[in-house]
Amino acid sequence: MEKINVGLLGCGTVGTGVAKILIENRELIASRVGAELVLKRIADIDIKKERGIVFDDGVFIKDAREIVSDPEIDIIVEMIGGKGIAKELILEAIENDKQVVTANKALIADHGNTLIKTAEAKGVDLAFEASVGGCIPIVKTIRESLVGDRIRSMTGILNGTCNYILTKIDDDGSTFKEALEQAQAIGFAEADPTLDIEGYDTAHKLAIISSLAYGMEINLEDIYIEGISRISSIDIECAKEFGFKIKLFAISKNRGGTVEARVHPAMISFDNLVSSVNGSMNAVEITGDAVGSMVLYGHGAGMMPTAGAVVSDIVDVARNLLSHVTGRIPILSCRSDKIRNIPVLPIDEIHTYYYFRFSVLDRAGVLAKIAGILGAYSISLKYVNQKGLRSNGSITIVMFTHLAKEADVKKALSEISALDVVTDIPVLIRIEDDLEEEEEAKKEERCI
Repeated sequence: MEKINVGLLGCGTVGTGVAKILIENRELIASRVGAELVLKRIADIDIKKERGIVFDDGVFIKDAREIVSDPEIDIIVEMIGGKGIAKELILEAIENDKQVVTANKALIADHGNTLIKTAEAKGVDLAFEASVGGCIPIVKTIRESLVGDRIRSMTGILNGTCNYILTKIDDDGSTFKEALEQAQAIGFAEADPTLDIEGYDTAHKLAIISSLAYGMEINLEDIYIEGISRISSIDIECAKEFGFKIKLFAISKNRGGTVEARVHPAMISFDNLVSSVNGSMNAVEITGDAVGSMVLYGHGAGMMPTAGAVVSDIVDVARNLLSHVTGRIPILSCRSDKIRNIPVLPIDEIHTYYYFRFSVLDRAGVLAKIAGILGAYSISLKYVNQKGLRSNGSITIVMFTHLAKEADVKKALSEISALDVVTDIPVLIRIEDDLEEEEEAKKEERCI
């Protein structure tokens, strides 16, 4: 049986999972591929660490470049992470005519356009299924299963850490700080959780799948990003009263000449399947002209789920090698000469529904002042409620709006924040409710 040699760069958590699958499932994989995938070399700074796997003698080395330049290695699997040495090694691997597999979402989101053009010019494959959604096959779904469909939107949960934190606040009434500490204690959050809780990790993934879905260059820079650190149990309880769950939501919509691409906390209806996705799980709803609506659900991170996605890429690349073909499926779904520079719609241009939470002094006329400012910017209120007196002498006012423009909302909140009766920065959460949006559009049509 033919052998295809694999070189693994980095044997941390996910890298160890990749090695485990390749070694322990060697016969199963060979029966499905028609060739033996041999883990020939592994580069890691710690070559003596116990990983719970029986490796062949001499498989570990410290010099990753020795693997990248090895003429006997067919596929390079980059599991180092980051955007420094990982990028250098991938470029060297491509230059040496190696096929490349990576799970490095930050690298693909920031430098993917360059890496992809380089790979295409050299005629090698660059695969990154595991960079988005862990074991959820979203890259394969967009590139292959929906290849004949026009994708209209993709929305969902792409970060298990944030979803776990919001679930703990919802289920246990924990504060954000308490929920984060619990996530860190069980390994769902890093010691420095900034990339997760401030939305950057989700934005990396959204940039990648938006490119795949719409035939556009990867554009991370213009995605609006907002994290979950100001969400409290008050917000979650208010959302529940009106049939909503709060999630850190990734939103991508094809607007024809532009694309909406934004990451922020959002209230979504209980009727939306994604609202029931709790804990560290991920889910993405894809809407297309032919498929209608479909939801992909699964573990978005973790050693074995992510490793499984990496191995699926290794197998795809191996099958291409056996057929003596590369580039059979375009890396970004569309042929390179059809990739366009589609602008991302500025956040100020979107229209949606809003939830506001204000902390104000308990004085007569405060509500009228706030409502007056909102009205001056054509922001119509659907519901207003006053919560009880807080220990600092202020009260909480929550409001739900009708359809409004983001730019108007920002201007109004800026004026309201400057009022001497406002004791804290207002909280804004966007409401993603397509059914209500359609109803509003119908009302507008009837008025024309």
